[in-house]
Amino acid sequence: MIAIFYLILQILKLYSYVVVANVVLSWLIAFNVLNASNRFVYSILELTYRLTDPILVRIRRFLPNLGSLDISPIILLLLIWFIEMCMKLYIAPLIF
Repeated sequence: MIAIFYLILQILKLYSYVVVANVVLSWLIAFNVLNASNRFVYSILELTYRLTDPILVRIRRFLPNLGSLDISPIILLLLIWFIEMCMKLYIAPLIF
């Protein structure tokens, strides 16, 4: 049970890294630092989009239209942090 607890925590941490990578890559492409026609860059960007977009689309449904400002990754990172803290505070004492 302890191993499953730590595995879930690590998956959440890795997913938060993927969300941050998605944001950074989209900024670098928007500011023309990276070229999206490069095959390697495109494959990394496509991977991060496929991993994060299903959840970000659900979050965007509830957010008001802020123009070009997208705060859904911030909401997702806060949600991941909240889940991690709840697991550490409420589930960890039951396991240990």
